[in-house]
Amino acid sequence: MDTVEVVKELDLSKIELGTIKKYWYNIITDALGSPICLPVLVAKGFREGPRLGITAAVHGNELNGVSIIQRLFKEINVETFTGTIIGIPVVNIISLHRKKRRFNDGRDLNRIMPGKANGNVSEVYAYRFFNDIVTHFDYLLDLHTASFGRINAYYIRADMEEETTARMALLQNAQIIVHNPPSDGTLRGAADEQGIPAITLEVGNPNTFQKGMIRSGLTGLYNILHYLGMLKGAIERPKKKTIICERSYWIYTNRGGILSVLPNVAGFVKKGEKIALLQNVWGDQIETFTAPEDGVVIGKSVNPINQTGGRILHLGILKK
Repeated sequence: MDTVEVVKELDLSKIELGTIKKYWYNIITDALGSPICLPVLVAKGFREGPRLGITAAVHGNELNGVSIIQRLFKEINVETFTGTIIGIPVVNIISLHRKKRRFNDGRDLNRIMPGKANGNVSEVYAYRFFNDIVTHFDYLLDLHTASFGRINAYYIRADMEEETTARMALLQNAQIIVHNPPSDGTLRGAADEQGIPAITLEVGNPNTFQKGMIRSGLTGLYNILHYLGMLKGAIERPKKKTIICERSYWIYTNRGGILSVLPNVAGFVKKGEKIALLQNVWGDQIETFTAPEDGVVIGKSVNPINQTGGRILHLGILKK
């Protein structure tokens, strides 16, 4: 694969200080026995220090994080920082090739972490990635986006009851933070369970590169580097106060039709406020949906074609 070395394990001890390395990590083989490899970037500073892991595209349609990692490694100067940055621009290489969100067995990689050594196709993939790569990290930033047919605010998922992850979350200067404890099958949750402070960054929309979101994500990454003492510099403060939610959930339709979601992302809604209208194929209004309680709109559906049980909006309930 070009001139980049193919490895079956990541040995950071062999990488010299003050260098940037690129690897193809051979995670599995396909049905013909050919290697399937993940791209790995490692930047080692001029002296040892914390190991910061940055992952993207755990779902195959999440592209903003890919560009954030690429830009960080283009900009970083190994002569000016301490510690090690490990970047995985694409975790789910199988789904990226297929332009799909889920793995090729239909599973969501971000619901089965840390996988199983002797599990099915996706479980083995998750296990090898987690144990061969993630266990090297001291800290983890996991970059995601919204799913098909939806848009998101720039928001963070983190365990806000744990001091380090709460601080990491606040340093992202995001619009919204949602409290999420570990033990939920996510990459973030699995890392937290292993004692690796981890947060999830939901950076914009799927299947596209958004320059503004990419810049925001980079700012958060640099803030983390400054906070961990890996890079000298001032932490950039948010222009607006971050909204912190104690929990969140999706609101769903109870019948199918043509859906119009009314509130803007990151906007507030009151209990009983009209949030969506549903029409039938003839253009007649057949349903009005209202907010079940006060909250903030974290994300919403933008695909008007919606069957029974379809998503309307993601409602965040503010911390009291």
